[in-house]
Parts: sequence; C-alpha cells; structure tokens
Amino acid sequence: MIERLFGVAERGSTISRELRGGLVTFMAMAYIIVLNPLILGSVSPTDPAAKVDAVGGILPIPQVAAVTALVAGVMTILFGVIANYPFAIATGLGINTLLAVTIAPMMSWPEAMGLVVIDGVIIVLLAATGFRTAVFNAVPPELKVAIAVGIGAFIALIGLVDAGFVRRLPDAANTTVPVSLGIDGSIASWPTFVFVLGLLIMGVLVARGVRAAILIGVVVNTVIAIVIEAIVHVGPSMGTNPKGWSLSVPTLPDQIVGLPDLSLVGDVSFGAFSRLDILTVVLLIFTLVLANFFDAMGTLTGLGQQAGLADKDGKLPNVGKALIVEGTGAVAGGVGSASSNTLFVESAAGIAEGARTGLANLLTGLLFLAAMFLTPLYAIVPVEAAAPALVIVGALMFRQITSIDLSELRTAIPAFLTVVVMPFTYSIANGIGAGFVSYVALSAATGRARQVHPLMWVVAVAFVGYFAVGPLRSLFA
Repeated sequence: MIERLFGVAERGSTISRELRGGLVTFMAMAYIIVLNPLILGSVSPTDPAAKVDAVGGILPIPQVAAVTALVAGVMTILFGVIANYPFAIATGLGINTLLAVTIAPMMSWPEAMGLVVIDGVIIVLLAATGFRTAVFNAVPPELKVAIAVGIGAFIALIGLVDAGFVRRLPDAANTTVPVSLGIDGSIASWPTFVFVLGLLIMGVLVARGVRAAILIGVVVNTVIAIVIEAIVHVGPSMGTNPKGWSLSVPTLPDQIVGLPDLSLVGDVSFGAFSRLDILTVVLLIFTLVLANFFDAMGTLTGLGQQAGLADKDGKLPNVGKALIVEGTGAVAGGVGSASSNTLFVESAAGIAEGARTGLANLLTGLLFLAAMFLTPLYAIVPVEAAAPALVIVGALMFRQITSIDLSELRTAIPAFLTVVVMPFTYSIANGIGAGFVSYVALSAATGRARQVHPLMWVVAVAFVGYFAVGPLRSLFA
C-alpha cells in the first residue's frame, strides 16, 4: 500500500530513510512553533512589545503556538499525500513579520488574516488555471539552478544567525559593518559553542558518509546542550541576555502533555475593504501574492533540485498539483490565524537524510500535530542544536553552482544576483526578483530579447512593481 501511494522504491528510497528524513525535517523546523508566536503574538495589550492591531487587539501567544502547529501538521500531511514530495509546510517567515509590523496596525488581526485568505485564494486560482505552472516552466534552467544555490546560501545564513554565530551589531546604523562574528568578534557564548561543536560533528559524519548523519548530529548536539545547561545554567536570551539560548532552553520538562487552545481558528474578517481605501488594500494583497507566489516557487525549485526529482530542464512531475496544495496553505494559515503557510526550505535537511517521497511528510505532519499536545517536549531541542543541519544542507545545495556556465555573463550576472540577494535580504522572493529583472534587462540589452519567454517579461514587470510598492502606495495615498 505504501509503495502504491508513494512509490518509495521507485524513487530509490526506503521506508526507513523516509521516516528518518521526516523526523529530521521536523527537528529542523520545529522552531517555528516557538518563533511564530513571538512574531505574531503578545502576552497582553499593555506589554510594551505587544503587536497591537488598529483596534487594540492582540493574538495570545499560547493560541498562536497551537494553531501554528495545527495548520503546519494538516498542510504538511496533505502536501505529502497529494503532491508526493518530501517538502513540509508551515508558517512562512517574512509574511508573518509583514502582518505584525505593517498590516495589523492598519486594521484588526481578523481583518489582516482575511487578506491572507484572499491572497491564498488568488494563489490557488493562479495554480488551478495553469498560470503558476507556466511561469515555473518558463524560467531558464540556469536561473532554476541559481535559485537552488541561493536557497542553500539562505539556509546556511539562517543557521548561522539562529545560532548566534553571525549577529547584527547593536549600533549597525553608525558603522559600515552591519554584522559580526558572535559577540565582539568571538564565540563568547555556550549556545554558539554548541552550534560550532555540532557543526564539526555533523560535518565529519556527512563527509564520512555515515547513515543518518544529520539526525545523529542533532540528537548528539541536543544531549550536549542539555548537559551544558545543567552545569552552567545559561538561561534564555529574552532579548537581555546575549549569551543565552535563542528560543528554547534545553532542559528536561516538568510537564509533557498539555491541551491546545484552538480558539483562533476561524477568527477571520474581510472588513479591511471598509476600513481602508481600496487602493491600499489592493497593494497590500498584491505584496502578499507576489511574495507567496515566488517564495514557494523558489523553494519548490531548490528542494526539487536537491532531491533529484527535477529533469534536465528543472521541471518537476505533478508540479501543478503541488502548487495548488501549497497555495491552499495560505488559505489555511489565514483561517487558522497562523499567517500564510508555505513550503519550508528546512525540508532540505530531511532530503539530505534520504527523504524522496510524501511518506516523509506524513511523519513530519504527525509530529506537528503531536506538538500541539507535547509543547514542553519539543522545546527540549534548542535552535542552536538544529542549526548545524541548516549549514550542512546549505553546503550540499550550494554544490549545484558548478552546473551554471559562469562564462556567459548574460546569465551569470542574473544567477549571481539571485544567489546573493536571497541571503543578504533574507528573502527568497527578493532574490528571484533581482535575478528575473536583470535577466530580462540584460537579454534585451544584448539583442536577445526574443529568446526570453513572454511570461518572463510579465513576471519581470510585476517584480518592478513589487520592489516599488512602497513608493506606489505613497504616491496614491
């Protein structure tokens, strides 16, 4: 039955590899259950750091954690069963920040989630009509490889930043150096030391071809973190202790099981159209759609290349079906008040462990659903213990750069911009936009405009609007 549903052997995998990959993917991205509530949620409206909407409302942190796990679990399972890819789905970073910082202060939280639902419906319609698939197939092979390489660099930077190895300088506005190594240029905290040690352990295991290298590395690193915390009592960072653990403190929990509060599910309104002028609402939706559209397309491209599922032109089987299910994640995220859900680049960790089919997603999704009830248990693994996996996977994905012809500058420059803009701006969509716009511009300037697919012109123009959405909003305000 498993073979008939997922074709595990057909894709050169085994059930044990799929389950191992599903577990590693969950461990690499479980931090979203802790991080998303910190971005969207608040303890109380009177908290100075509260994300208060236009009417004084907040999203309580425990409820956000519960719906984050719920939507991620359901959508990851659906994507695995329907699309048969080992790519997990959860709340997309970037859009949740956009909601908290820009959109919610202009309206109520239910209205902000209503815009996310509309965004998801548009994404699903674009996928169902075949437009999304057509755009996916119109991208030149060189740019598809560049997207995969850029995602590898992006994943590695996420791991380095999450572990505190790379830190934003407190006075970055007054210096030409925006980031630095650790604290004052050195590895001065125990959590960062755990990351470095784990990176070495995992690197050695991967280089020696040890099976389950990434999973073993995360488990060993977690044990080391627990021992260090028990001896040194590092404590949490909480924004005041730069040498503390970033999100989860690696201690054995006093309580394992707890009932989730799912009261935020269905708390959605479409009243933004009556609260704001129509142009402002349309521009906000346009921003959400373009970010969702190309974040997912870029992630799908990169993960497909990493898993060896793409053909020589970078095309994936059943990509249309996969894009429809992924778009549904935005609808589900809005309905669940968890923000738009999309494909997670951390799925590459499970792929590196051997996952090749949707069977891996079943385990990842079930673990997310279990996390609703086992919140204290999953918090044992600190982000510093899982971050080495992201750096190692980033290195594995970066190897694909050798298939790009860097002697042809018409494609080499857009490929380079795609690769570097992703990590430098912390956005997959920004990297894709920089690559697409420069590719079309350079092709036109070198007399090869006819070689550019018409859809690439359409997308490039859309990205120009995306990059200029702030001035456009101010112009028509």
